[in-house]
Amino acid sequence: MNKQTPIKLGFRMPAEFEKQESIWLSWPHNSVTWPTQLKEVENIYVQFIKAIHTCQKVNLLVNDDKIQKLVTNKLTAAEITISQIIFHKIKTADTWIRDYGPSFVVNDKLKNTTKNVHPNISNQALAMVKWTFNAWGDKYDDLKEDNKVFLELNDSLKVHMFKADIVLEGGSIEVNGAGTLLTTEQCLLNKNRNPHLNKEEIEKYLKDYLNVKNILWLREGIVGDDTDGHIDDIARFVNKSTVVCCVEEDKDDDNYYLLKENYELLLKMKDQDGSKLNVVQLPMPGDVSVVDENGSQVRLPASYANFYIGNEAVVVPIFGHKNDNKALDIIQKLFPQRKVVGINCKALVYGLGTLHCCSQQEPAV
Repeated sequence: MNKQTPIKLGFRMPAEFEKQESIWLSWPHNSVTWPTQLKEVENIYVQFIKAIHTCQKVNLLVNDDKIQKLVTNKLTAAEITISQIIFHKIKTADTWIRDYGPSFVVNDKLKNTTKNVHPNISNQALAMVKWTFNAWGDKYDDLKEDNKVFLELNDSLKVHMFKADIVLEGGSIEVNGAGTLLTTEQCLLNKNRNPHLNKEEIEKYLKDYLNVKNILWLREGIVGDDTDGHIDDIARFVNKSTVVCCVEEDKDDDNYYLLKENYELLLKMKDQDGSKLNVVQLPMPGDVSVVDENGSQVRLPASYANFYIGNEAVVVPIFGHKNDNKALDIIQKLFPQRKVVGINCKALVYGLGTLHCCSQQEPAV
């Protein structure tokens, strides 16, 4: 097989805590996802953009001119510098660009050279990996259209695109940029993604397309997570050797034992050099639930681990829980050179995701 892959050409996926060029977002508009919360969700996006835009560009997908004008007015009213915002008129079904958007990879040997001059991989430091998006295991037929967003993004960016013939979402993987990747068995080994591939074959794709050599498998994700256990609600790298891992303090909570198992697994795991990981506990925000249209109580996948690491700010979802300040303090200590900003995301998590789920980082080259 002579197919060009990132690892063959010297590309790797950087960690989120490395220097970034920009953040990518899709403006929220789906009233099915947020039947009564959409205005609140828009305000959350404004707060998110305000917290991040002073230290990097914001690439923002909007469906049309009308929405772009609406967004511009909202951002201007919030005293956000519009010149920092790059609008892309690309129609989306929903906002979860982490999962249907690109995984950016870089060639360190070509950094600081001219980029985006010509879509020839030999002179580009930045490239994209296109995974197949099937709406989290064929759960939402109306959202599968977002698999096409990638192609329009590529037309806009004009960087080389590696096409990986595997179903995968960006929220299901977490890298330290030095060769180690974290994921979960519940998601990547789920038969609703790639039933024709076994664990070793999936690992081969991850190694070839992200240039990792050490893959660490946790078990299950948190209760209420319709993605089948995305890693970005459980454990995150904050530097090359340190992982922050969610734990539940209440033994009667449904998340207690599954998070305990993941934490204990991490304590035994090692990085790409054979060194033990430094594992830091992060609390959970308790049971964040809503009553659905049938009168049933539904648990939402609320987690402090779904934070976004920007160049100068770390933006953290909070939920009006007693653990909010504790979580913010822990994360601030892990990022002493960055400002930690908490945003109440109770409205956003109604759509079954928060800040990390709705964003994607583009590394600097």
